[in-house]
Amino acid sequence: MENYSIVIFILALMIVFTAIAEKIKLPNPIVLITVGMAIGFIPSIPNIEINPEIIMLIFLPPLLYDAAFNISFKEFKTHAQTISALAIGLVFLTTLGIAVIGRYCIPGMSWSVAFVLGAILSATDAVAAIGITKGLGLSHKTTTILEGESLVNDASALVAYRFAVASVTGVAFVWWKATLEFIILLLGGLAIGLVMGVILAYTLRWFRQNHLAIISLMVLMPFVTYLLAEEIHVSGVIAVVILGLSMARLSRAKFPKELKQQSLNFWEINIFLLNGLIFILIGIQFPIVLTSIDKTQILPNIGYAFLITVVALLIRMARVFLQKINLQRGFRDKRGKVTFDALLDLNNSIIISWSGMRGIVSLAIALALPVTLENGQPFPMRNTIIFISVAMVLFTILGQGLTLPWIVKRLNRKE
Repeated sequence: MENYSIVIFILALMIVFTAIAEKIKLPNPIVLITVGMAIGFIPSIPNIEINPEIIMLIFLPPLLYDAAFNISFKEFKTHAQTISALAIGLVFLTTLGIAVIGRYCIPGMSWSVAFVLGAILSATDAVAAIGITKGLGLSHKTTTILEGESLVNDASALVAYRFAVASVTGVAFVWWKATLEFIILLLGGLAIGLVMGVILAYTLRWFRQNHLAIISLMVLMPFVTYLLAEEIHVSGVIAVVILGLSMARLSRAKFPKELKQQSLNFWEINIFLLNGLIFILIGIQFPIVLTSIDKTQILPNIGYAFLITVVALLIRMARVFLQKINLQRGFRDKRGKVTFDALLDLNNSIIISWSGMRGIVSLAIALALPVTLENGQPFPMRNTIIFISVAMVLFTILGQGLTLPWIVKRLNRKE
């Protein structure tokens, strides 16, 4: 079976099983990952290897752009303190926590390799959380915080990953240089996003009567922006997010109603297909990585992945509830920095804490690990890192994913 035939086959299965998931009242991600795992175990199906660079290019720009385009800028600004705490501070804290577990619990893992594992698994995937809680009546505040976190945390995780991999290859890690580079990456991405937003806005004026050209340009520009930012070594993630926020404001002010509806219909189909493919691809990878690990190490590595999942969840819960306390304290100070709308209640805090699922970004950057170092030696524990990463992604989506709808319903019932 040719590769394109396999892709069509997977797309067809994805559409069918999405409809089945709706019928049996199970979250789409759970069903699609299970289908992906079943496909991966079919002997006649060739291994579907993911090219990390292609995955990042195909999935990240449209998903980030769509989320940024649809998020309320006003709401984003209201919850900016919480979003930054989760998307930046929590990412680095989780990297450290997982690194400690890797260093002291996984035999033979050095600090530098442990930080690579921590960076890979530090960022959450709100696509999975929103997909699982769709239709459960999440508050607008909770949805905004989860989506806002996912818009920024990929950039933080990718920076942590870059420095961690560099340390494995022998590059000395200097805190002030790393901090400066992180700031440059973020500000550079911000600048590229703003510039591309202005260029797109002026370009759309030339085609204001041609709706097809306008929609086509809006589809193409996230990919162009991401590639341009990455080419000059700044954050493509931040660049696409800023582009999406800029276009959202322009759309609400300038776009006619008919164009908005056409654009919405097009993006809904695109995002539906991309989201479905993400979860099937995640499921397919598990049977593949099983073959790369010594059979005697499968159960221990599954145990390590479960331990890391629990630790990451506890760190997230601690940080979310600490943020809840900090916001209440800031509101009581009456200095105007924290508004009433920005406060978190118990329900928000529990749901946000339990929504820390990992997804396609963790999988892609794990697979992007170099096979060899510059001196020709194999990258240390590469297969172990990939296996644990895939296992944790599955633990979070299947474990937290199956229980999250129940938690949301119970909390809504108590209100």
